[in-house]
Amino acid sequence: MINALTIMVDTQILEVLRKAELMLEGEFIWGTNSTFFLNAIWEGKTFQVVYKPIRGERPLWDFPPRSLAKREVAAFLVSQALGWDLVPPTVFRKDAPYGAGMLQLYVEHDPDYHYFTFNEQERQRLKPVAVFDMLVNNADRKGSHILVDHHGDIRCIDHGICFHVEDKLRTVIWDFAGQPIPSPLVQDLENFTNELKNSNSLLMELNNYLSPPETEALAERARNLLHNPVFPYPPQDRRPYPWPLI
Repeated sequence: MINALTIMVDTQILEVLRKAELMLEGEFIWGTNSTFFLNAIWEGKTFQVVYKPIRGERPLWDFPPRSLAKREVAAFLVSQALGWDLVPPTVFRKDAPYGAGMLQLYVEHDPDYHYFTFNEQERQRLKPVAVFDMLVNNADRKGSHILVDHHGDIRCIDHGICFHVEDKLRTVIWDFAGQPIPSPLVQDLENFTNELKNSNSLLMELNNYLSPPETEALAERARNLLHNPVFPYPPQDRRPYPWPLI
């Protein structure tokens, strides 16, 4: 098996996800939406992959139907555009075992090592994650969605309910409320904002997975963060935490 440690820096992984032969191996049974474990076979090598088909998405009252898999891909594109490499390689593929859906490279990790078991020093590493979640308007940042791979790098998963035009941020990471966003992250946000404004390729890619109002809302959130680069406090007028927390 080739796992995320071996391949994460390989630029060919997106081609593997798009073109490899897919073999269904099992199903993750605890999620809200149907999620499967696949082997992707490519040039004699086997890669472990997570697959979320559109047909297995449970409808939500506040998100468009059949859109969650595409939002996962958009989150990967934003992570890469920022240069933060938080989201594992993710693509949208039509010819998967149960139809069109999201394919994401599986990250080998310890499932008992997550936000709620991190010590204070480990939680300080989550500032980029907190900023990322504000930017993509993550409505479901559970503690177990923050993984640490075998290199010790932070990886984030489950971004199906992001990018809403209304403020939906629900997260367990409120540790930095009131603190300034570190200047290197602000600079990355500024670079991202400029790329989104000036690069037709990034905007065109995102528009494959999000509606035009959603991409405009993304750009507006980035501008707002640059105007006021401070970690927010939990809102008092709505639920600021996901459920369950893990």
